[in-house]
Amino acid sequence: MKKIFYLLMIVSLVSCYKENGNLSGDKKDSVIIDSDNINVSILIDLSDRIDPKKNSNPTMEYFQRDTEYIKAIEKGFLNHIKSKKIITYDDQMQVFFNPEPSDPKMNEFTQQLKVSFDKNITKDYFTTVEKRYSELPLSIYQSAIHDGDYIGSDIWEFFRNKVKDYCIKDDRRNILFILTDGYMYHKDSKFSQEKKTSYLTSKLIKSNNLTDSNFKTTIEKNKLGFVKANENLSNLEVIVLGINPEKGNPFEEGVIKEYWENWFKEMKIKNYQLKSADLPSNLEPIILKAISGKN
Repeated sequence: MKKIFYLLMIVSLVSCYKENGNLSGDKKDSVIIDSDNINVSILIDLSDRIDPKKNSNPTMEYFQRDTEYIKAIEKGFLNHIKSKKIITYDDQMQVFFNPEPSDPKMNEFTQQLKVSFDKNITKDYFTTVEKRYSELPLSIYQSAIHDGDYIGSDIWEFFRNKVKDYCIKDDRRNILFILTDGYMYHKDSKFSQEKKTSYLTSKLIKSNNLTDSNFKTTIEKNKLGFVKANENLSNLEVIVLGINPEKGNPFEEGVIKEYWENWFKEMKIKNYQLKSADLPSNLEPIILKAISGKN
């Protein structure tokens, strides 16, 4: 009987070691990563793509689509929080521009849109977040349109110098939504390396002869694309919303998406989506699904 007892003790100790990495069976010594906590970021392109005069859409203006996309992101974020036990809350969401708009109120808006949930939050905080995300994004777009000085969006520089500090947290699912038409241009980050560029415009697409069904072959053969902005962003998920190609080239949208896809792959972003400027009612299910992480 003693031999059987000692044998059972040894099996139990080995089992504890395999589970916790130590013979004491003390779980506090093991590292537990809670991937159920999320860190959601929204990068807004405030270029003239949102100008209702220059880029009008009678069905629904693009700035209005953006505000509805943001509401859907907020809805998905709060749905995720509500699906968890309060003691596990450790999630956050924030909005970025790059560069910052000239209106000093923008800083105040972004501060209010930076929200964090932990186990000490009160029940009315959910209502507060809903109210902020239903009102402030529209104020941001209205301010940019009223100002009329569209500063553009330096997306390339954001990925080069800020995305790791701003959008990636340890032990989190890091999700970045980018609201843009898919073109990339800013005067302060306009350069090329061989045939790759830090920007993409309709004019560049034409000059590179990417106007027929063989655009993928042309891109690969001539080594065209975005200059790589970062080395390893494998712990970042990216969803681009609002791709809106100029009319005249039926392959323009395909070229835009090919540029972005190749860029993401070079930076080791494994989980990404590229969505056109569709009506919010069509994109909301996609946004909610992306945040939930359910296939």
